[in-house]
Amino acid sequence: MQQPTHSLIVVDMGIDTHQEPVVYMRRDCHVCMAEGFNASRRVALSYGDCSLIATLNVTSTGVLRPEQVGLSKIAMQRLKVKPGDSLSIQHAPVLASLGLLRKKIFGNKLTRAEFKDIIQDISTHGYRDMEIASFLTICAGGRLDIEEIISLTQAMVECGKHLSWPGHERIFDKHCIGGLPGNRTTPIVVAIVSAAGHIIPKTSSRAITSPAGTADTMGALTNVSLKMADIQAVVAKTCGCLAWGGAVNLSPADDLLIRLERVLDLDGEGQLIASVLSKKIAAGSTHALIDIPVGDTAKVRTRTDAERLASLFTRVGNACNIRIRCVITDGSKPVGYGIGPVEEARDLLSVLQCQKSAPQDLRERALLLAAELLDLAENSGLDEAMDKARALLDSGRAYQQFMAIITAQGGLKSLPQAHFHHDQHAQRSGRITAIDNRKLARLAKLAGAPFSPAAGLRLRVNVGDTIHRGQTLFRLFSDSTGERDYALQYYLNNLDIFTLEDA
Repeated sequence: MQQPTHSLIVVDMGIDTHQEPVVYMRRDCHVCMAEGFNASRRVALSYGDCSLIATLNVTSTGVLRPEQVGLSKIAMQRLKVKPGDSLSIQHAPVLASLGLLRKKIFGNKLTRAEFKDIIQDISTHGYRDMEIASFLTICAGGRLDIEEIISLTQAMVECGKHLSWPGHERIFDKHCIGGLPGNRTTPIVVAIVSAAGHIIPKTSSRAITSPAGTADTMGALTNVSLKMADIQAVVAKTCGCLAWGGAVNLSPADDLLIRLERVLDLDGEGQLIASVLSKKIAAGSTHALIDIPVGDTAKVRTRTDAERLASLFTRVGNACNIRIRCVITDGSKPVGYGIGPVEEARDLLSVLQCQKSAPQDLRERALLLAAELLDLAENSGLDEAMDKARALLDSGRAYQQFMAIITAQGGLKSLPQAHFHHDQHAQRSGRITAIDNRKLARLAKLAGAPFSPAAGLRLRVNVGDTIHRGQTLFRLFSDSTGERDYALQYYLNNLDIFTLEDA
């Protein structure tokens, strides 16, 4: 029997619930009373050709009239409704894939078809946040075997859109698994490799557990919310692009998963591989370079773990018809001076412009990765590839190429300035023997990065430096005094971010 539908009048509640749609109804609303709706119930909304599953919040009698339904901002956007419109509401359909979720919770293996059912329901916003969090948790901690990682990757690809590149047999890409503050090499690598004439349509995610992702940093410099046709037009002009993948739904479930991963501060191995490779495959890439930093406080702690992760990337890539080259790099200390979207943008511009003040560790790291990708493309050997990468950077051709990409994407923005800053000074003299990457990233995030692009910090010292009492360790940037003070209190409670020994 077909379930009944009811009509209610839309009210814009003006409430930002981020990416989770929420609907508000009075407790004594005739729909709530007729259907037995109560708080946290999932309900199906429809307006014209648009439909949506949302979580119900029940209000007191003074907030809405009985014939009204309130919508959060994201619900208004996805339904494409205006205040005063009439929408239909009924019980949400029962999701069979939730049974598969419980199957995995109890330790059973999932098939490719079962993963696809779960990912499809997540992609269409059928899961509430707690259910997405459950899925992420059961995928973490090595709970997915190689077959499941392959199945999850393929499911994420199948549930999104795909870019194609007629006339080009080989499409290149590059990704760093993260965990290393300031390691913003990707824009530099894209500039060098595309300047060499290779096709590299780079689509990136927002930050998950870091103070900035490539899309966050590039978003401070130019427009990264490109449609598929825009990406193809930019690449046709320049051989490369630097876009936000979430804007084109190449792997729509991924951005929903990333949002919860950020809250949970969780980046599970199987989910990490599926997330990265699904986006590469959906972007049409045939060859990809994966940077795996290793260090005591990086995402990957030991070389053994890095080699295992590299093997998994390669095996999943082979199963999905994409050639993967993994490079294990030094993740023992931060890279560059800036941490946070704007500060990292300053660093990468200084490297591309070959400024004397540019961070040399960022420059050399980007050259190494560019050489690896050029060798993958040209099979020339790493020495010759390094010479070519260095020549493209030192001659200014890489910067010209970067600016051509920026221009094609809408032009260069002026970098915003943070409203507040604070210089933190050393409390004693000594030699810096270690910096805790995770805590340093946490400090920048508490200051407001990446959501406030200008927030973050600029390092004045790094591992190996000998410092004196009163010397500036870093400058902290924030857009509010509350975030500034919150971050500084965290620093004072975690002075071991910088490990010093007597000089």
